Amino acid sequence: MRSGNGVQGKRILLIVGGGIAAYKSLELTRRLKERGASVRAILTKGGAEFVTPLSFSVLTEERAFTDLFDLQDEAEIGHIRLSREADLIVVAPATADLLAKMAHGLASDLATAVLLATDKRVLLAPAMNVRMWEHPATQRNLATLRADGVHFVGPEEGEMACGEFGLGRMAEPAAILQAITGLLGGRDTPSATVRPLKAQGAPQTGASLSGRHVLITSGPTQEPIDPVRYIANRSSGKQGHALARAAKALGANVTLVSGPVALPDPDGVRVIKVDTAHEMLAAVLSALPADLAICAAAVADWRASDEAPQKLKKPPEGSETTLKLTLNPDILATISRAGPARPRLVIGFAAETESLIENAKSKLKRKGADWIVANDVWPGTGAMGGDRTQVHLVTERGVEDWPPMSKDEMAERLLARAAEALQALRPAAE
Repeated sequence: MRSGNGVQGKRILLIVGGGIAAYKSLELTRRLKERGASVRAILTKGGAEFVTPLSFSVLTEERAFTDLFDLQDEAEIGHIRLSREADLIVVAPATADLLAKMAHGLASDLATAVLLATDKRVLLAPAMNVRMWEHPATQRNLATLRADGVHFVGPEEGEMACGEFGLGRMAEPAAILQAITGLLGGRDTPSATVRPLKAQGAPQTGASLSGRHVLITSGPTQEPIDPVRYIANRSSGKQGHALARAAKALGANVTLVSGPVALPDPDGVRVIKVDTAHEMLAAVLSALPADLAICAAAVADWRASDEAPQKLKKPPEGSETTLKLTLNPDILATISRAGPARPRLVIGFAAETESLIENAKSKLKRKGADWIVANDVWPGTGAMGGDRTQVHLVTERGVEDWPPMSKDEMAERLLARAAEALQALRPAAE
C-alpha cells in the first residue's frame, strides 16, 4: 500500500449504474482498495443486472447496498448517512437515465436519493450509446449538472457493446482513479478548489473539462544544423505529457503536439509528433480552435540560419567556426494574439535560471498569455528532465507560490484551476 497517493484513508461511495461498463467498476474498486481507500458500493436495479452485490461486498469488505426501503438501514435514515459519510461520491457507469434523474432532482431509488441528499463532491463517469450521448436532452442535462458543480471524467471514443462507434465509452479505471486522486488531492488547496454539489444557491464551478478541446505542447524541439547535428535542450516532455493525462482525466478532448521525447503517448489523447519549432507551430495552428491551450514545450529559441546539406567538417585544430543563428517563431505569442481562433484561456511556461518571477511577469505581458507557470530550471533543482517540480502561477492578479510536488500532481492542480476558470468564462464550445 502506498502512502501519500491522494486516496489513502479516504471514503469513496461508488454508485454503479445499469450498463455493460459496470464490470469496469470492479477493477476501479480493486485499485482504490489497493491504495488504502475505504469503498462502499450502491448498485442500481440495472447495475445489479450486470454485476452482483456479492462481488462488490467481497472487494470492498463491506455490504453492498441496493434498496432504498431496507427497513434496517432506513430506520437510521440510511440514504442520508451514506450521502454524508463519504469524502467523494463516484458514479460509474453514469447512464443517461441517471444523468437525467440527477439533473431533474429525482429520488426514485437509493442511488438517486443519496445523490440528491449529498453535500459532498460528485464525480460522474458517463457511459452510453453515442446517439444517447449526442441527444439534445442529454446535453441539456450535462450542462445543468456542470452548472451545479458536478465533476466528469470521460466519456471516451471507441467501439460500443452495441457495435456502433463513437463517443460514449466509460473512461478506463486508471483515468477515473486519476480524476479521483485529483479531486481528493485538491481538497485543501486554494489553487485547485473544487466545490460540492449543493441543493440550493448560485451555480458553482467544478473541475471538469468535459466537452472541451484542450491543446498542449510538450517536449523539446530539434533544429537541424546539418543532417546529423541539431540544436536542442534538456526537456524530457514529462510535464507536458502529465498535463495531457490530467486534461484527459477531467473529460477533455486533448490534442498533444509533442517534440522528440522518449515517453509513451498518453492513452486516449490525439498526439501530433513534430521535430522543429516551425513544425510545432504549424501543428498547433492546424489544431485550433481550442478552449484551452497550454504551451509547456521548451521550444528552441534559435535555429541555424542555413542548414547545411552535408555533414559539416571540423576545421583545422586551433581555428574557429561561426554558426549563424536566426530566431524561431514564437508559438505562445502567436496563439495569444486576439482573433476568433484564440483559445479562451492561454497558459505559457517560463523556465528560468535567474530572476524567476520578474522574468515570468515580463513574459506574461510580452506574450499576451493569460497565465504563466514559472519554474526554476537551474541544474541544481533537477526540474529539467526530472519527476518533480516547484512552480509559481503568475497572472494579472499576482503570483501564487506552489509547494514542491510531482509533475503529475502539478498537472492535476493546474488543470483543475483551468477547468474552473473556463467554466466561469463561458460554456464548452459546441
